[in-house]
Amino acid sequence: MADCIESIYQQESAFSYEIIVVDNNSGDSSRERITGLFSQVTWIDMNYNSGFARANNEAIRRSKGGTVLLLNADTIIENNAIEKCYNYLTNSLYIGCGVQLLNVDRTPQISGNYVMKGGLNYLLPLPFLGNALKFFATIFKVKKPNVPDAKGIVEVDWVNGAFLMVKKSAIKEAGLMDEDFFLYAEEAEWCSRLKKTGKLCIYGDLNIIHLQGETSNEIFESSGKGYFNLFDRKGLQIMLSNLVRIRKEFGITWFLLILAVYVTEIPVFLIGVSVSKIFSSKKYSFRQVKKYAGNIFNIIKLSPAIVRNHPYFYKVL
Repeated sequence: MADCIESIYQQESAFSYEIIVVDNNSGDSSRERITGLFSQVTWIDMNYNSGFARANNEAIRRSKGGTVLLLNADTIIENNAIEKCYNYLTNSLYIGCGVQLLNVDRTPQISGNYVMKGGLNYLLPLPFLGNALKFFATIFKVKKPNVPDAKGIVEVDWVNGAFLMVKKSAIKEAGLMDEDFFLYAEEAEWCSRLKKTGKLCIYGDLNIIHLQGETSNEIFESSGKGYFNLFDRKGLQIMLSNLVRIRKEFGITWFLLILAVYVTEIPVFLIGVSVSKIFSSKKYSFRQVKKYAGNIFNIIKLSPAIVRNHPYFYKVL
């Protein structure tokens, strides 16, 4: 976090801004260390692990400016990206935007995304059915659900929450982030409401460094980047949040359809691992099949609450 804040203050900025840090009950000396280093920072204690949506909502409520930036603590700002992005946005008709996220080695991360009907893209990380879907998508030349590397201005359906700048006028009309979400998919659902007020884009000529997955891996005691590890608590949270988003954005029918495919993956996964063992493949294991099945059964238990769509905090920690 300190590196992120320091990288902001190192930029030569001609506009005024405030930095608000929200602490989701870190339980360490972060507050003393950060406020000692950066006295200008406004610190908010949530006093419990409230997740991404609730923490950002609290910061948005307390912010004073007409534009807000949701920024992950595991980012590094360079080349005055925030000020340039702010100038682009405020002088445009767009209501929200992102920039091109980069890995430490400066290879691009997915920063902007397109909506696939019913959230079908959430099936792509499945170990075997996902590969089959990718195969057919390639044959039928289905449009990719994301922008791998933005060049110039690219209009998108939703923006990665690691860097998401939004005009307050749009938030006033669309509402804050949905606080049913703990982590993952909340920015996608939020952007679906924001898009009803105006367009979103990625400014591909602006870059920041994003240490993707570092924070969430620490929280969930997980490993790996991206969303393909579906075999631990992080995987459970990913699939659960995705399904909650599908129910809210696309309705009950799509929710039940995607859940059915998740369930179908269990026997397919088991058969696939059994066959792969014959050919001495070690890509997946029976332990992963068991963990995945356990995650799906936990989701099934929560399905009645998801279908009812009443306020509920979908947190698995």
